[in-house]
Amino acid sequence: MKKLCVLVAVSMVVGAIAQAADLTADEIVAKANQSAYYSGKDGRANVKMVISDGRKREFNIIRLNTKGLDQKFYVYFKAPSDVRKMSYLVWKKAGGDDDRWLFVPALNLVKRIAPGDKRTSFVGSDFLYEDVSGRDLEDDSHELIETTDKEYIVKCVPKDKKSVKFSSYTVWIDKDTFIPKKSEYLDKNGKLYRRLEATKVEKIQDIPTVIEMVASDLAAGTKTVNTFSDVRYNVGLKERIFTERFLRRPPREVIK
Repeated sequence: MKKLCVLVAVSMVVGAIAQAADLTADEIVAKANQSAYYSGKDGRANVKMVISDGRKREFNIIRLNTKGLDQKFYVYFKAPSDVRKMSYLVWKKAGGDDDRWLFVPALNLVKRIAPGDKRTSFVGSDFLYEDVSGRDLEDDSHELIETTDKEYIVKCVPKDKKSVKFSSYTVWIDKDTFIPKKSEYLDKNGKLYRRLEATKVEKIQDIPTVIEMVASDLAAGTKTVNTFSDVRYNVGLKERIFTERFLRRPPREVIK
């Protein structure tokens, strides 16, 4: 009996290894995208942002999965005073241009963010608008360049090279959780200029969750750290609150 159990255990391990080896680069990236942006039916978190020049931001973010890979995001800023009550809304459309709005309370103005602006700085930090809601999988071609005991290493090349600053980027993806642990971006000359790192990961509601993220602009020598707290999944968010009319009057779900 003991020998049989050992044989079964070995068979399961071999089967798991074979299954992992059979994954294509596109499948690995799709699983990583799911882990990074789609866990649960919805989610919320409080975020503290610290920029290397001493500036700080505090905001809440809520997210709702809608249809397929479509999603809606709402970000509400609590501090400091220069960004307080500012809000940001995204309707993410897989395979198409996202709809994005920014409410600037000082001007009482709702600004539509053009699709080409999604790779600009997010509220003056080293994170980009695109980092908040993720990059469309169809925007890049993917190649599995290395597999280690712990990670898949995937090279991603933009299909429309004129639309982005980078020539390619490489992602290190945890084999157990499929959390992207690190992404490094090369500029048009092939020089490393940007890095994203998931520096702390914990299980919340049995879901592997990034609770600290660092974005570094290696060319400028700056970095921004985002720390996530009060993370919750499947909180029952309603789609009606992810609308432009709530930018000026944020719903309680994003304020609390």
